[in-house]
Amino acid sequence: MRNDPRSHGLWELSAPPAPVTMALAGDIDADVVIVGAGYTGLSAALHLAAAGVSVVVLEAVEIGFGGSGRNVGLVNAGLWVMPEDVVDGLGPVHGPRILRLLGDAPSMVFDLVGRHGIACEAEHKGTLHCGVGHAGLASLKERERQWRRLGAPVRLLDPDETRENVGSGVYAGALLDARAGTIQPLAYARGLAAAALAAGARIHTASPVVSARQEGGRWRLWTEAGSVRAAKVIVATNAYTTVHAGALWPEIRAELIHLPYFNIATVKLDAAQLGSVLPQKQGAWDTKEVLTSFRLDRAGRLVIGSVGALRGAGLSVHRQWAARALARIYPQLAGIGFESEWFGSIGMTVDDLPRLHRLAENVVSISGYNGRGIAPGTVFGRVLADFVRGVVSEAELPLPVSDVVPARARRVREAVYEYGSAAAHLVGARV
Repeated sequence: MRNDPRSHGLWELSAPPAPVTMALAGDIDADVVIVGAGYTGLSAALHLAAAGVSVVVLEAVEIGFGGSGRNVGLVNAGLWVMPEDVVDGLGPVHGPRILRLLGDAPSMVFDLVGRHGIACEAEHKGTLHCGVGHAGLASLKERERQWRRLGAPVRLLDPDETRENVGSGVYAGALLDARAGTIQPLAYARGLAAAALAAGARIHTASPVVSARQEGGRWRLWTEAGSVRAAKVIVATNAYTTVHAGALWPEIRAELIHLPYFNIATVKLDAAQLGSVLPQKQGAWDTKEVLTSFRLDRAGRLVIGSVGALRGAGLSVHRQWAARALARIYPQLAGIGFESEWFGSIGMTVDDLPRLHRLAENVVSISGYNGRGIAPGTVFGRVLADFVRGVVSEAELPLPVSDVVPARARRVREAVYEYGSAAAHLVGARV
């Protein structure tokens, strides 16, 4: 997108075409206007349109341009945060609610894929959280304990089972989560958009919102060539909220700490290699702080990713690390060629929990998925759709409506993420 091969990489090369959309031209009316065509905005649009609500989506660039089109493609349940820590952070009312909601969120993703015939390489075969050393294994044991208390279908694999499922003996164990799976993330975003359009939603790409104002109890949002009048507004821009002078809702960006994340895809593996690499087709990631993720696409490419930005000196550092990391996990892949590379930004909050805000009267937003965008984005889109049409009250929401609090030392933290990951990768995976 935007003639940048490192924005969406393999996903743009292998996704079905996006549905045809046009930039907004002229003045139109709707019940709800949504800003942002990622998972949250598209899911909200689909559920609103299916309920008979007139809805318009305004997207500054293209469908899935932000994190929705760049991520690894792991459809995980829950959050990065341990379940008991979620309850500690959100309290005894919202904590259990969000655990139930997000524990079931992958099933909603795969249900939508099946119901709308979305061609996105969906594999509902679980994920593997791989333990690095004794500390990683101890963390997985605790995570298993907490999720099993909630009835979740998770199971800690012993070293032999881990070797069998991962195809490598470098991990001390792995937590298999049967709720989860993988998708082609950009293809899923485009499929959601097609489903929303079929349900009656209107989507306008290349239509950045340049100003907004209330007029007689309704909102009017202007783009460069038109405007939308609507009673209610959903802001679903998350980590890709614009911050130029005069930009709308810059407080969302001020609250989020950007964590860069890259992915590099190999050439297609041959039959012998495929038989020994993730043979059950689960997606995987490990317990290291500067983590490694890896999964196969349906054509047989192995996609490896980690924290870091593919720019400047980091480009060479991360490429070389990826080659070493692959050879360490899978010695049979030593020297294999890479086919594409890309990166984007993850919106992190200071406590790793998402945020639900009322930015103004009848303007709501949700952001801060902390690296878990696919299932939470999809299910939170439905939640916001139900909220703005009055099906769910504020008291029934899975998250409290909170004030925006800018992250302290945000730029410093972002620099630590980018340059710290490069330093870690400069020496990492050498033994």
